[in-house]
Amino acid sequence: MQRVRVDCGPNQPPCRRRILLQSPGGPLHHVGALADDHPQLWSLLRETSRSFYLTLRVLPGSVRPQIGLAYLLARTTDTVADTELIPVEQRIATLAGLKRRILGESGLPLDLRPFAGVGHPSPGGASVAERALLTRFEEAVQVLGRFTSADQRLIRQVLDTITTGQELDLRRFSRASATELVALPTLADTEEYTHLVAGCVGDFWTRICSAHLFPGGAWDQESQLRDGVRFGRGLQWVNILRDLPRDLRTGRCYLPQDLLATAGLSPAALVDPASWGRVRGVYGDFLEIAERHLEAGWEYTRRIPSSGRRVRLACAIPILLGMRTLRLLREGNPLDPATRIKVGRGFVRSSLWRACLGSWDVMSWDRIQAWARTTSQA
Repeated sequence: MQRVRVDCGPNQPPCRRRILLQSPGGPLHHVGALADDHPQLWSLLRETSRSFYLTLRVLPGSVRPQIGLAYLLARTTDTVADTELIPVEQRIATLAGLKRRILGESGLPLDLRPFAGVGHPSPGGASVAERALLTRFEEAVQVLGRFTSADQRLIRQVLDTITTGQELDLRRFSRASATELVALPTLADTEEYTHLVAGCVGDFWTRICSAHLFPGGAWDQESQLRDGVRFGRGLQWVNILRDLPRDLRTGRCYLPQDLLATAGLSPAALVDPASWGRVRGVYGDFLEIAERHLEAGWEYTRRIPSSGRRVRLACAIPILLGMRTLRLLREGNPLDPATRIKVGRGFVRSSLWRACLGSWDVMSWDRIQAWARTTSQA
């Protein structure tokens, strides 16, 4: 990945800014950021999600460790939920145990070796990076306990919501398989899902930034909380629409059955790429839902104070990539599993460069947004 140097400006915290953490039962003291004290955990961030790692790299150091650790914990619980080699009930029970450890309700270390499958990578199991993440879960929990009580509370709240969504997801699709397709019944169910696994992250992001970067009403927190949730939902809608063929192969359909029915379609119609002509109209409606949520995320980004240019940049990157993905979905046949919808590296580099420039001038935001929607750059 090409490295891009970002000039943060004279009023921005340096990337390695030290933050206040709290030792268990002890007073506040200064320690290094996650990358300094726990380099292996930091490297796992890069290996488990290159796109999120790009966003994380540009965040101010006063919020990067909290957001990075929350992501690692969520990715751990997600790996457990998605390990198809393990029976659903065992995954649900393990998720409950992970939640208790994260929330501080249990001090018993968990045995995640069945999920890590060390030495036996296989389809339906964890990747190499995910297996490493599972083996370091207890270390991540120990890091959580060193943050201030306020930061711990915010991290635990968002993980509580995410794991609730993951458990609900497992129960809803417990019968789903390659031969049995299960769809979410209504649009409200799909929106609930996007909130539980992603919208709540927008709430967490806003609250952690308010506490450390914009205290004392530096931004309109009520509006930011509302649009921050929609921001997260929009990104999850992009995932749903992009990953539709893969989810259908496992028997899962996150597109709501009620809206499909209004178009005279059943979820089974989505399995056949030749059905695209009939599906295109209602699929366009789903694209519009995703786009409206991303628009709210864009307004969220525009309202970030000028002192938070790095936060503005970190928010702009996923929105630009999401908008580009929606355009690629409009142009192709997203029902075809042979069609790979992927934003090219050239677009990623151009987005980062344009967002860097735009982070200094909110008025240029609309031009960047229009470029992301219309450019033919790969």
